[in-house]
Amino acid sequence: MREGLFTQPLYWLSRGFVYFCLLLKYRMRISGREHVPAQGGAVIAANHCSYLDPPVMAGSNNRRIVHFMARDTLFSNPIARWFFPRVGVIALDRTKGDLGALKKAIATLKGGQVIGLFPEGTRSPDGQMRDAKGGIGFLIAKGDVPVVPLYISGTHGAFPKGADKLRPGRIVARFGPAITPEEIRAAMPAKNDYAAVGALVMRRIRALADETAPA
Repeated sequence: MREGLFTQPLYWLSRGFVYFCLLLKYRMRISGREHVPAQGGAVIAANHCSYLDPPVMAGSNNRRIVHFMARDTLFSNPIARWFFPRVGVIALDRTKGDLGALKKAIATLKGGQVIGLFPEGTRSPDGQMRDAKGGIGFLIAKGDVPVVPLYISGTHGAFPKGADKLRPGRIVARFGPAITPEEIRAAMPAKNDYAAVGALVMRRIRALADETAPA
């Protein structure tokens, strides 16, 4: 049974609508979603170059609710303020170190739920992957849960940063094997080297990009 099917029907209705639209318009192809744990806390971490990436991440998962962290400016209108909290979105003030949002995200992971992250922090303007932001490594290390890398292709062409309308294209979402908490701890040469954690996650996403690229 899907997680929270009866307790959070709004999420599943929204997710189903998004999934249908992505299939219809972009013929979205998904592979490797068996790597997402069926239960327990987990992070899904993906590259980021388009506003389409969060819908793709959520639409690609058919059993787990994905909780996103989004900048608080997206909550600026009444509809967003009503809708986002009801589908598990956590508001984040990116103008400062938002410790409250980080604590809420860590508690979400400790509570056995899934957080969706974009380690680069913001959309890439050219579709090329950037380094992870420092706070991402901290969140992952403190969460102490598996991290499932996800490479999303096609969204930059379909709706790049600065675009004012959707373009035709093909979207592919490819999940890779989870990075275990043991691997994450081993990646830190020093106890609080959270940058090394972010770098590990981005390497795994880049590896998926190399596998997805046509021969």
